[in-house]
Amino acid sequence: MGSVLPAVAPTVSFRSRRPVVVALLVLALVLVVACTGTAGKVWACFAALADVHWAYLVVLAVLSVLHYVLAAITLRAAAGARTPLGETVLVQFTAAAANRVTPGGLGAAAVNVRYLSLHGIPAARAVTLVAVMQVAGAVADALVLLAIAALSAGGGAALGTLASRAAQAVGSLPVVPAVLLALVPAGIAVLYGRRAMRSPALRHAAAGCVDLVRRPRDLCLTLTASGATTLVMAVALAVSALAVPGTGVTPADFWVVVVAYLVGAAAGAALPSPGGVGGTEAALTAALAAIGVPAAPALQAVLLFRAITYWAPVPVGLAAARTLAKNREHPVGEPARRTMEGCEPTGTA
Repeated sequence: MGSVLPAVAPTVSFRSRRPVVVALLVLALVLVVACTGTAGKVWACFAALADVHWAYLVVLAVLSVLHYVLAAITLRAAAGARTPLGETVLVQFTAAAANRVTPGGLGAAAVNVRYLSLHGIPAARAVTLVAVMQVAGAVADALVLLAIAALSAGGGAALGTLASRAAQAVGSLPVVPAVLLALVPAGIAVLYGRRAMRSPALRHAAAGCVDLVRRPRDLCLTLTASGATTLVMAVALAVSALAVPGTGVTPADFWVVVVAYLVGAAAGAALPSPGGVGGTEAALTAALAAIGVPAAPALQAVLLFRAITYWAPVPVGLAAARTLAKNREHPVGEPARRTMEGCEPTGTA
């Protein structure tokens, strides 16, 4: 397992991946065009952004930073390691930048594994801890969605509407494609699920989950902070919808938009594109449209949301990585200095 770190290290090398980032931006635009139907609508959406209530940008920026603070708290709690909070927050910005060029959160996982291992945690255990954090995140998101659906009438109605729209979309497919759409993923899940059940990685992850359960304080903090990271992003989408004229969203629709975010983000994350680029924008736009937001304002709100919470942190992450790499004075000594080197964005080790 010690070879994991060198294998994943290139995922945080950004200098050679700038063309990839540009390509991702183009891909996102192309998929959004496909979602809305015509290029003219997209250009109209960009032009309409000039009418956005820009005072909401401050709120969006604060929510974005809070998201990374909560992510740092989640990592510390899941690992049971009291790493410096400020340093861990910077690492989360770096992890976010790595995620922009890797699918399935592999970039962030690589950065977090390196960070934990260079803070004295064995590499194999660091991999397990990061996997446990991701499992806890999925559980926390499900709990947040269920709680909102149960406690909020608007949230429950929105969830029912989204489920109905999804069923209608599947029902409108011809019989053969619909059957294939159901059987192919099921077959793949059965085939690889059996292998996964026998894999050492799954056993290690299960052991890590058991270990976290035996630490009730850390478990509670992990689930709370992880759920809060998702909830903060949902609030940011609601704020973006409030900022864009024509959405028809009011503060009373808060929980409805939150549910739309939870469902849309989950659908976008299921796509294997790096960082969910393109798919997430399309899924969030479709989710907002499903709850009654007009298509063009919905797209404007999603573009504003993604610009502030997804793309704006990238240069912050690159700057954070350089700061960590150059910082040679740290109270925890040599492991911290190695951690700074490990997060250097231009490294290829």
